[in-house]
Amino acid sequence: MARIAGARVFVRECATEMERVTWPDREQLRNATWVVILFTILVSIVIWIMDIVSRLVIVDFIVGVFS
Repeated sequence: MARIAGARVFVRECATEMERVTWPDREQLRNATWVVILFTILVSIVIWIMDIVSRLVIVDFIVGVFS
């Protein structure tokens, strides 16, 4: 029974905290979404460039030396 009472207290406290949350408006949400999309694209481009450079180093340089 103590677990059930503890769970009820937990749910009640969660509901109280959710009432205190300041939710973003539509404009803030849209701006944050664009920031995430652009950051994801930027990181993808950086990883793609690193992949190309590492492939050139491994394949062209190292394999070229030992051929």
